[in-house]
Amino acid sequence: MTQPQNRNHDSVILKQYDSRAGAYLASSVHAAGADLDAMAALVGQRPEATALDMGCGGGHVTFRLAPLVGTVIACDLSAPMLETVAGEAVKRGLANVVTKRTAAETLPCPDATFDVVATRYSAHHWNGFTEGLTQMRRVTKLGGLGLFADVVSPRRPLLDTWLQTTELLRDPSHVRNASIDEWKTALAASGFAVDAVITYRLRLEFASWIERMRTPDVHVAAIRSLQAGVAAEVSEYFELGDDGSFTVDTVLIAAYAV
Repeated sequence: MTQPQNRNHDSVILKQYDSRAGAYLASSVHAAGADLDAMAALVGQRPEATALDMGCGGGHVTFRLAPLVGTVIACDLSAPMLETVAGEAVKRGLANVVTKRTAAETLPCPDATFDVVATRYSAHHWNGFTEGLTQMRRVTKLGGLGLFADVVSPRRPLLDTWLQTTELLRDPSHVRNASIDEWKTALAASGFAVDAVITYRLRLEFASWIERMRTPDVHVAAIRSLQAGVAAEVSEYFELGDDGSFTVDTVLIAAYAV
């Protein structure tokens, strides 16, 4: 097999996501959810605040926070994602949205820039999980609010291996779904004090989940093969359906910069 030349993890992310901006803008999984509602409620009305949406993707956190705060800086590694977010912000009349192309691990913003920092369904792509959180803490004002949402590992090795394998087959830019304990440890090491942990169960409809990423047929077949031979306790935990749909754990963590 020919080895890829000069392909780092960031380039793998861009290969996966540059062409999928519209799909993530339209994705019902990303556009709505109890965690998104909770994020908005935790922020409340802060007209003088500046907020960061790290790994903004289709921009759904940005669009929820923009009416609540003074300015939202939407950051993502993918330029087409940012173009989509900027265009949709204009359509929605959100004049306080600014886009910036960057990875979480190399945030170019000055120290103590933001009153609120948030990331949702992004951290499992970061090559440097703790480094990204450390950068988010660096740019947060003392006492500022951090909101962190993602799919999380169920910790048990059997369940964790199945989840990570399925995620990677679907999307080669996947790094790892951290467990809640791993999130807490990394946030504490980065300078955040955890205030609240809210857990959810998220149903993933298989056909749209695969289509959103344009997963190659050979990888879809591999996922379905794994599902067909899965242990009963895995099938039960993930509520695996005949059509391949399954349910994952997600979390929203609220923390303050200390």
